[in-house]
Amino acid sequence: MRLLLIEDERKVADVVARGLRAERFAVDVAYDGNTGWEMASSVDYDLVVLDLMLPGLNGTELLRRLRRKGGKAPVLVLTARDGTSDKVENFEAGADDYLTKPFAFAELLVRVKALLRRPPAGRDPVLRVADLEVDRLTQQVRRAGKRIELTSKEYALLEYLASHAGRVLSRTMIIEHVWDESFEGLTNIVDVYVRHLREKVDEAHKCKLIRTVRGTGYCLTDEAET
Repeated sequence: MRLLLIEDERKVADVVARGLRAERFAVDVAYDGNTGWEMASSVDYDLVVLDLMLPGLNGTELLRRLRRKGGKAPVLVLTARDGTSDKVENFEAGADDYLTKPFAFAELLVRVKALLRRPPAGRDPVLRVADLEVDRLTQQVRRAGKRIELTSKEYALLEYLASHAGRVLSRTMIIEHVWDESFEGLTNIVDVYVRHLREKVDEAHKCKLIRTVRGTGYCLTDEAET
């Protein structure tokens, strides 16, 4: 999953980004409101962590713009402003959660995971393709009932493929969702990780789920190859 952190305090941003990356997330960072708005409005992020007191465009206005544009990503407001009126204003603007500074990273992480595991009503949090199961709550993967151990990036890639099962995903689309901005242009890294996944997910099974669509990208499907 790819997250956007918009925070002008660089030490705070670096600590939060480093911690989130250690928890299997791809994280982009913006240090001012205008840059944050450009990134939030051009990339399909899974979650936004947003400071309010930003240089340039303030966080509340950024949030309003994002919701007016139709942005559905959950937004966790992270700010030193702890007044009730501030909380009410930002919840009304479209925030999904509100955490005041100073904060413990453990609490921020719990809130991030809670927001990410809120599926639309009626949707099963377990992704299933044939006998493959990807549990987004526990981040556990099984095939034919057997647990598969994956690295953080392998899991993120498989989850993205499984959440779009049957759809062909280009290398660029995968890079934009699974990796952070530092990997832009390095589409060959996708091929490396797909190879790793195949060894763990497909190699021991007759039915191969991870398919290469020549000249386009990859697809996770149990449909017969044509």
